[in-house]
Amino acid sequence: MPVPAHDAVRPHPGTVADAVALLRGSTLAVLTGAGLSTDSGIPDYRSPDSPPRNPMTYQQFVGDAAFRQHYWARNHVGWRYVHRTHPNAGHRALAAMEAHGVVAGIITQNVDLLHEQAGSRRVIDLHGRYDRVVCLRCHHGYTRAEVAERLEELNPGFVEQVGAVGDVEIAPDADAVIEQTAHFVVADCWRPDPDGCEGLCGGMLKPDIVYFGETVPAPRVAEAYALVDEADALLVVGSSLTVQSGLRFVRHAAGAGQPVVILNRGATRGDPLATLTLDAGASETLTALAERL
Repeated sequence: MPVPAHDAVRPHPGTVADAVALLRGSTLAVLTGAGLSTDSGIPDYRSPDSPPRNPMTYQQFVGDAAFRQHYWARNHVGWRYVHRTHPNAGHRALAAMEAHGVVAGIITQNVDLLHEQAGSRRVIDLHGRYDRVVCLRCHHGYTRAEVAERLEELNPGFVEQVGAVGDVEIAPDADAVIEQTAHFVVADCWRPDPDGCEGLCGGMLKPDIVYFGETVPAPRVAEAYALVDEADALLVVGSSLTVQSGLRFVRHAAGAGQPVVILNRGATRGDPLATLTLDAGASETLTALAERL
């Protein structure tokens, strides 16, 4: 029987002391994933202990009204939970390292804005932000709070009703998994029609988040590559690097001869390219690195 990836022996295993020796005097670009936010109470998708998940794809969202209804119903509950989460010690350690010139900037695959809340100044939100919504017809942007008010008008009492039956599981993309969504009313764009006709736009609203199957905007990718090129080394934290959107930066740094350190619980797709891997918790390890770098 094949050995599960997270039980496999990781190449180039090391300790915090090894990472300090390798990175001391270097300016770091940092790539973060969902594993960094678990200590803030937001579960990830792919850690060894995570339950199986089937996140909605871009094609499902734009192509099927039932999928879209289910998404907005669960998001209407889940986004409120993410809004109440707080940065953990790992986020604060990265912000402190940036303030001291050790970290040049952060590329994050997370949409939870916890880096910004912790005080990090240069953050590239690779997959977007949970607090923004965009109309796919007129491209008008809404805050998530504005859309929440509209959804509450259309579905009075929905959040309280769902909470009463306990049918909620928070997911890492600011959603919640909810069974009872069949009667949820989805909000369309309520701006004036962009073609000058009477009435409202009525376009499809989508969270300003890069879904599975959707492409990260090219300017954002270019900005992230530039950050990696500017730095001396790449530190990856809390990402399995399963998807290409993050793995490409590891490949880019390794191809340029930069040291790559991967801090993650369990094996990652980028391990063969790493100079050093650390199988440890993000918060305590980043705190130790911040104290010693």
